[in-house]
Amino acid sequence: MDEAGVEERNATAAAPDAGPALSKSARKKLAKQQRLEARKAERKAAEKERRRRDVERRRREWEETLAAATEEERAQMIGSRREARRERVERRAEEREMRALRLRRAAEVGPKVVLDLEFSDLMTPNEIHSLVQQIMYCYAVNGRCASPAHLWLTGCQGELDTHLQRLPGYYKWIIEKESRSYIEAFQEQKDNLVYLTADSETTLEEIDQKKIYIIGGLVDRNRWKGVTMKKANEQGIHSAKLPIGNYLKMSSSQVLTVNQVFEILLKFIETKDWKDAFFQVIPQRKRGELEAQTYEGEDDETLATAIGKLSEDEVELESAEEDGIVLKKPRTIEAEVAATTDGVDQQQ
Repeated sequence: MDEAGVEERNATAAAPDAGPALSKSARKKLAKQQRLEARKAERKAAEKERRRRDVERRRREWEETLAAATEEERAQMIGSRREARRERVERRAEEREMRALRLRRAAEVGPKVVLDLEFSDLMTPNEIHSLVQQIMYCYAVNGRCASPAHLWLTGCQGELDTHLQRLPGYYKWIIEKESRSYIEAFQEQKDNLVYLTADSETTLEEIDQKKIYIIGGLVDRNRWKGVTMKKANEQGIHSAKLPIGNYLKMSSSQVLTVNQVFEILLKFIETKDWKDAFFQVIPQRKRGELEAQTYEGEDDETLATAIGKLSEDEVELESAEEDGIVLKKPRTIEAEVAATTDGVDQQQ
């Protein structure tokens, strides 16, 4: 059996027992997704190793520079380094404080966006882990946004809630956390609930401040098509789809990740321009031809990806000891989330 056949067989074995039997096409898609995830893990490991070597190189260069300097020059270099670090710490503390203020303000006047987390029984452990990462991205991006949304997590129960509770600083997140469903949490505002699903026949044109927009927290690998639309219909609430088809011909399906949908909403709130929001968030690999003219200045890197990616100037050597050689850890998605929550205690 060739490699593709083995992967397809493994994909069938990896499918959760609760799900429907996968068709041959679905098995191939799942196997392809698994290959992509494996390559992504390899690239991530390679990037991590590259950053480690880069930090080590800079550490050696710093040590060599100190060793070659006179005692007076060494003292000046260490002093300058400590002053630069102090300024960075103060600047970041101010940024954390401003993020906390924006999020608290959003809880009062920001548009409500709900992440519906009632689908954990339909997902594998790996998919639940992926969803937790997407939720972290949503919170981090919301904290960086000039006009953040009032973010809600509803249906926080079971294994998914356990994963969330393990996140560093999760208890300090400036969001609403509900073990109840959104139907229970917003029972007096049911007419304002709008489930965002690609299967809806209604196209979302504008963001209404009175409406409460729901994003299905489901990583399904195409096993549960139409499940969010069915849920909205059964509950008798409104539904809508993003106007992707008006601006893009997607190279694949129009189903996006949770954090991509959330980021698109944030971008549209900021720019009032759907095309700009789509091009800033949807990765180029998912985009086909543009129906109108090609977007100028497009960037393949989404905000969510940018949070977890380390830029060159973020790899710094901190100077906390007398010899000035203490390494600063790179900023990851966990660090970005922590940066948003660290300012909370200062506000309380």
